[in-house]
Amino acid sequence: MTKEEKILLKVLRGVSDRNLQFNELCKLLTRLGFEERTRGSHRIFFRTNIEEIINLQPKGNLAKPYQVKQVRNLILKYKLGGVEDDKV
Repeated sequence: MTKEEKILLKVLRGVSDRNLQFNELCKLLTRLGFEERTRGSHRIFFRTNIEEIINLQPKGNLAKPYQVKQVRNLILKYKLGGVEDDKV
């Protein structure tokens, strides 16, 4: 299992929302085909055919738990990364 797959599973399981590195979450979104725009300390992720825009801002070097949950919900809603709702 690759590091990227481990990060995806970590996000989908939802047990480490408070301990996920901010950079790991950003790399995951990029790997899932999102484009990134930086505005100050905010990183804005968007993708064609997905209406939601993800706006991330770090808390130290960690991702904010509610933002990890937003990313998880987006992955499940659009079945990104080969993930289906019944696999979680």
